[in-house]
Amino acid sequence: MNEQQPSNALIMIFGATGDLANRKLFPSLYRLYTKGKLSNFAVVGVGRRTLTQEQFKLNIINSVSEAMKSTDPEQLETFASFFCYHSHDVADSSSYQELKSIANDLDTKYSLNGNRVFYLAMAPEFFGPIAIHLKQDGLTDVKGFKRLIIEKPFGHDLESAKELNEQIRTAFSENEVYRIDHYLGKAMVQNIETIRFSNAIFENLWNNRYISNIQVTSSEVLGVEERGRYYETSGALRDMVQNHMLQMVALLAMEPPIKLTPDEIRSEKVKVFRAMRPMEVQDVDNYFVRGQYGKGQFDGVEVPGYREEQMVNPSSNTETFVAGKVMIDNFRWAGVPFYIRTGKRLDSKSTKIVIQFKDIPMNLYNRPNQEITPNLLVIHIQPEEGITLHLNAKKAGQNMEATPIKLSYANTGIAGINTPEAYEKLIDDSLKGDATNFTHWDEVALSWSYVDKISQAWTEKEATHFPNYAAGTVGPKEADELLEQDGFFWWPVNQFEVDIC
Repeated sequence: MNEQQPSNALIMIFGATGDLANRKLFPSLYRLYTKGKLSNFAVVGVGRRTLTQEQFKLNIINSVSEAMKSTDPEQLETFASFFCYHSHDVADSSSYQELKSIANDLDTKYSLNGNRVFYLAMAPEFFGPIAIHLKQDGLTDVKGFKRLIIEKPFGHDLESAKELNEQIRTAFSENEVYRIDHYLGKAMVQNIETIRFSNAIFENLWNNRYISNIQVTSSEVLGVEERGRYYETSGALRDMVQNHMLQMVALLAMEPPIKLTPDEIRSEKVKVFRAMRPMEVQDVDNYFVRGQYGKGQFDGVEVPGYREEQMVNPSSNTETFVAGKVMIDNFRWAGVPFYIRTGKRLDSKSTKIVIQFKDIPMNLYNRPNQEITPNLLVIHIQPEEGITLHLNAKKAGQNMEATPIKLSYANTGIAGINTPEAYEKLIDDSLKGDATNFTHWDEVALSWSYVDKISQAWTEKEATHFPNYAAGTVGPKEADELLEQDGFFWWPVNQFEVDIC
């Protein structure tokens, strides 16, 4: 897609005193500002707290200073001058009228052409009511563009997602709604398309003739911390699988789009979701396993089990780990399992994709005391970014023995200094009107339809064996057994490193 000029826009951040705004949104806007990607703009911070304008601007300065290694004090002060604050009641129309008056004044002051971006960085139960009020109270009645950015979760099942979508669509059309999945903003997730579609060496092999399985792992070392109340209603399935994990599967499995446009890319992703093998409730145990962490040690420190965490039911059946086998029943992928796993309190923080290629039919190097390592393509998403291709080559010397080697590219060092943080990239895309890396309603609906069967099965059959893995380990043994029945094993992603040149 061609680079576009930065747009003039008024950005309204609902939840401007919250954690997301302070940790991610304000620093991301500042980086865009220093790179010249924000021209005429203004930001209205909307929150429940009562703050003076000076207090709010000091929050902005502190937020950016904590997130950035170094800042220009004068430039940061100027940046903060584009912000103002509105103490708001999300259920009160008069409060929206005040907000409308502020918006109109800023639109005139900064020549913003009536362009407005509404960012809902709040609890999801407010998404629908705010969208309806924005319409009813005239804030979306503008001569320029209007766009709504919302965070996950988008509902907690298919029915609630449909209800929320109907509320939002009273005020915004589908092409005006930007549903954020911050994984889609990560540089190496976006690089999946480039790796596939600009390299004949991979795209020609990207099918069931040459690939034996694909593994997507996203592991965390932290527990639920202070998010116990939220996690009790979500669990790893809704928090990670329904969005992040299945989105990565869709990018890996989609057909080449006709053009690299949002509509064409989304169309191909939707085809993947439609091709995912449906499960009946009684089949779920053959494809998915769940886990919950117990007490354990990490870095020599004793850490509590999930049931001992704050605001967690002492007999909770909420899963903190999910592993699954996703089958895509189409011509390209028939018979190739896509294994996914995600969990909290595991042994490492890592998000990696491992594409395992099939062994050649007759390996001349297979000798009694020698095993040939499969060819692997590893896409490193976090904490490091890059790609590694694992091959076999002849050892030095006269013996015909093969040894594993790897070819690496790291998206760090010189090439990666200016790599945009995920939220920075996504905010920039939304201002330009590029919805490529946001989720379409069809994707949301199909992923919920898939996940709801798993939720139903786990609700009907309580987990009597929780906790089933100790904190600081790789997860429950059932996850290993899931792959063993297919003749595979989980690649130890914490041992895969990308060489920094």
